[in-house]
Amino acid sequence: MGHQKEDLINELTELIDGVSGLPECRSVSKRMYSNLVRRVKLLSPLVEDLKDSDGVEVGDDVVHGLELLRIALISGLELLKSVNEGSKILQALQIENISSRFLNVTEQIEDALSDIPYNKLDLSEEVQEQIELVHAQFKRAKGKMESPDEQLEKDLAMAQREQYPDPMIFKRLSEKLHLRTINDLKKESLAIHDMVISSGGDPEECFETIAYLLRKLKDCAMTENPELDALEGDKSLIKHRSPVIPDDFRCPISLELMKDPVIVSTGQTYERSCIQKWLDAGHKTCPKTQQTLLHTALTPNYVLKSLIALWCENNGVELPKKQGTCRNKRSGAGGSDCDRAAIDALLQKLANGNPEQQRAAAGELRLLAKRNADNRVCIAGAGAIPLLVELLSSSDSRTQEHAVTALLNLSINEGNKGTIVNAGAIPDIVDVLRNGSMEARENAAATLFSLSVVDENKVAIGAAGAIPALIDLLCHGTPRGKKDAATAIFNLSIYQGNKVRAVRAGIVPPLVRLLKDPGGGMMDEALAILAILASHQEGKAAIAQSEPLPVLVEVIRTGSPRNRENAAAILWSLCTGDVQSLKIVRELGVEEVLKELSENGTDRAKRKAGSVLELLQRVDPVES
Repeated sequence: MGHQKEDLINELTELIDGVSGLPECRSVSKRMYSNLVRRVKLLSPLVEDLKDSDGVEVGDDVVHGLELLRIALISGLELLKSVNEGSKILQALQIENISSRFLNVTEQIEDALSDIPYNKLDLSEEVQEQIELVHAQFKRAKGKMESPDEQLEKDLAMAQREQYPDPMIFKRLSEKLHLRTINDLKKESLAIHDMVISSGGDPEECFETIAYLLRKLKDCAMTENPELDALEGDKSLIKHRSPVIPDDFRCPISLELMKDPVIVSTGQTYERSCIQKWLDAGHKTCPKTQQTLLHTALTPNYVLKSLIALWCENNGVELPKKQGTCRNKRSGAGGSDCDRAAIDALLQKLANGNPEQQRAAAGELRLLAKRNADNRVCIAGAGAIPLLVELLSSSDSRTQEHAVTALLNLSINEGNKGTIVNAGAIPDIVDVLRNGSMEARENAAATLFSLSVVDENKVAIGAAGAIPALIDLLCHGTPRGKKDAATAIFNLSIYQGNKVRAVRAGIVPPLVRLLKDPGGGMMDEALAILAILASHQEGKAAIAQSEPLPVLVEVIRTGSPRNRENAAAILWSLCTGDVQSLKIVRELGVEEVLKELSENGTDRAKRKAGSVLELLQRVDPVES
């Protein structure tokens, strides 16, 4: 135990030192970053005092509390590093998500500090007082999301939406994002470059926006400080006579700047014409790694292509010639056009190609449909949907994955939902959901959810037998698969007939099991579905048989606002007309919990809590 304590204290010391040694943050996350660093630094006396008490034996509860603190500080250090080293523009675009991550880390540290039994530690009175103050700071910060910067949000929206934004918008953004100098912009460009390379070439939805904003901020910096061009010379982002091409932008075969980068099955990127010649010569290996290629499909690396174009513009290099594929033209708001000839060529391969060509074409359409709204319209208009539906029955699992995912991406467009259903896709998607690979099953579930947004499709999807297959995915899928399945089941169960199907297919017991496993990460979804099913008599009866009352009372006592609301709604359904259930929940101490909920819950939670309290008042008090 002593050795374990010593190791823990040493690691806690390293983590606090690591946080203390971080540089000042210069991004929109500065306030959250600085607050977390300051509070973590204040934990140093606790660890120092623990070091000085090496000879003191501690119990499992102390070690457990310190271990929780170690885990929380690891999360905190990782978050702080990612904020400090990452793209400032990306942070601004995702500030709500980042605020949520800071809040989560704050809650982790506060929970860990609450779990440490300080009375069992030989702490000095001074350190005890300081830790109480630090703990109080974390407690106050817990549950308080950072207030959004409304002007920043407005400027970002205007910069993306308007064709010719006011230059003052970019001036304000350069100040807020701390991207005022060419050196700042160079670091930002490198951060974006690292982000793209680490993504493995899978296009980020917001990458084009980031690249556009970076160009505009560079123009703003040059307008404000024209002398920077002369001062920075060939070290800057700005054009110079002989720019050094980054290695990642060179084709490993030709060593030339890539114009049309594509990814092979090993994950390596090459110039399309170079790798195609290599393959046409009969080679079956990756030139760089010598690994055998699993297939010869070439996937466009759109993100790298955009990054190369940005680098060329910044360095005065002639932009690569446009290739025959869908492409985005940034014109203020980001309008795009679509190369119909390239899409028609892909559809020819879908219709008449060999299995390998069909797989590759489906993969390219999948990526194109993911990339932007115009591509989704263009691909559907060219007649791709019926061909993709046919490929759902392919015996090749990868082709099937590409086809169902392409349909998922196309279904984001409201007009395409009807075309997909009219092409007879629903039974085939359900078949993929039953028998496909795990990735295909997950994306099939997500596609059914997307289609079920249209009310009449809820009936057709339920009638096609989707619900038992979704329940199977909910029970046996990956964490992502379970989430996709739960979301689809929830949406389908809005239709009364599907509630009955779900209950008769046995959905209630697995949902209650998920409810009783708070560490499983599915409590929110389980409660939401049970709240819908509880409104139907068969659903109510099935839920009652699974004996959920103790866990429902506990959720009302300690859960999130939405979960407390749904738990109260389920409890009201179960207790209405059931004296035995009312007596059980009274014994569980529900009255005090419901009174608190009726004062502090959401509007719906208050109503449900009040209704259950009224039911309890009508029942004879439990004999003491």
